[in-house]
Amino acid sequence: MEFSQEQLEAFYRTMYTIRSFEEKINDLFLAGEIPGFVHLYIGEEAVATGVMANLRKTDYITSTHRGHGHTIAKGADLKRMMAEIFGKRTGYCRGKGGSMHIADFSIGMLGANGVVGGGFNLAVGAALAAKLMGTDQVAVCFFGDGASNRGTFHEGLNMAAVWKLPVVFVCENNQYASTTPYRTTTSVENIADRAIGYGIPGVVVDGNDVFAVYEAAQAAVERARSGGGPTLLEAKTYRIKGHFVGDPELYRTRQEVEEHLENDDPLKNFRRQVLAASRLSERELAEIEAQVREEIEEAVDFARKSPFPAPEELFEDLYVESGEAACGK
Repeated sequence: MEFSQEQLEAFYRTMYTIRSFEEKINDLFLAGEIPGFVHLYIGEEAVATGVMANLRKTDYITSTHRGHGHTIAKGADLKRMMAEIFGKRTGYCRGKGGSMHIADFSIGMLGANGVVGGGFNLAVGAALAAKLMGTDQVAVCFFGDGASNRGTFHEGLNMAAVWKLPVVFVCENNQYASTTPYRTTTSVENIADRAIGYGIPGVVVDGNDVFAVYEAAQAAVERARSGGGPTLLEAKTYRIKGHFVGDPELYRTRQEVEEHLENDDPLKNFRRQVLAASRLSERELAEIEAQVREEIEEAVDFARKSPFPAPEELFEDLYVESGEAACGK
């Protein structure tokens, strides 16, 4: 497939924004400016970028505890994201959700989720609603390899297959479920092999290659949008950082991480390909990087200057009012 310069620039901008945002979050957390826990998406940028490039603003996604990358790729506002992670009132959920619960319904981002496997049935519900309303919207459920061993995985895939719902299940197989290596708890070679049990396509793709992800997701999204039903898409990638910031990572060696960082880093892979093909120049890439870094610094400044929620707001936003949800207003 031939990609335009506009597409190439958009791919790199999204991946670099995710990477830079996460690196900044890492530094801010270690500096004590961010409460709670944060789970970084570094190393997996090509998956969210390649999939989301096929979606419309009106399409739905459900995310995971590692959801910053999905949220950014779906088009969320960096300032409101940063403010939410800081626990500030100007954040997406008014500072009450934090890193693992960012949502923006206006762009179809139905929420990150602190529950492993919590997004399957939400995505299936969104897809069912789209089918009942007769729209051509698609729902995409992002989940990790560990979540494929939970009951909601099987419930969600079975219902989506039986009713031929417009949903794409995207497994981000980053090799580790928290601190557990994928191969020690999963009986199949590929998560996508499980698709045969539901009579739907199962596709394995290199999750470190944004072009491969884009093409595989394009076919799955088109199938869903045209009434063909669900697809199980497995993107094999690697989680460069620990399960959470501060993870001692006693379950893997530093050498293993360095090898993946050298050979499988999606940003490095992208740069090598476009520079070798003379599709983008170092100058063009550098301009994108400079713009992104400025946007992220503006987001940090916005978050730092924003107020915390007032104590009297504790019991607000518990229920939907006036037909509108609090998160993502």
